[in-house]
Amino acid sequence: MQSWIVWMVAGCVMIAGGVLALLNPLAATLTAEQIAAWIFVLAGILQAVAAFQAERRGARVWAILLAVAFLALGLSLLTNPLAGIVALTIVVASAFLVSGIAKVAVAFSLRGSRLFWPLLGSGAISLVLAFMVFFNLPQSAAVLLGVLLAVELLASGATIASYAYLVGRGRA
Repeated sequence: MQSWIVWMVAGCVMIAGGVLALLNPLAATLTAEQIAAWIFVLAGILQAVAAFQAERRGARVWAILLAVAFLALGLSLLTNPLAGIVALTIVVASAFLVSGIAKVAVAFSLRGSRLFWPLLGSGAISLVLAFMVFFNLPQSAAVLLGVLLAVELLASGATIASYAYLVGRGRA
């Protein structure tokens, strides 16, 4: 099988996943939360393994502390998914807020350049998203992660499928 076909299938699967996530954003939110939980658990296990391989005592102590923190966070998300969804939504909203503030600050440092308005607009959008999420908690937590996952799957799937199409046509 040619490699472009594999890319096309992957892109189409991602697009289908994005559509399904948009059709049921609550299920997609729960899925995203569970994936994050298992990633933290895996990171904790790997950090514990690294702790036993550390040669210096200080490095070993820090590795053990990180392992415990990652495992505690992952297990907390697994055992209490609704609280985990709210917590992860607050993290996402905080990221929007910090990103928005940074973009606006950089935009004003670039006043007079061609980047000023696009960067200021992007920063304003990030700030509006942050405030929308914060002011609608906990209701926004039910669907936000799922919608973000859906948008990511749709955008990435379309990009991969486009790439596959171009490769298949000999244009990439």
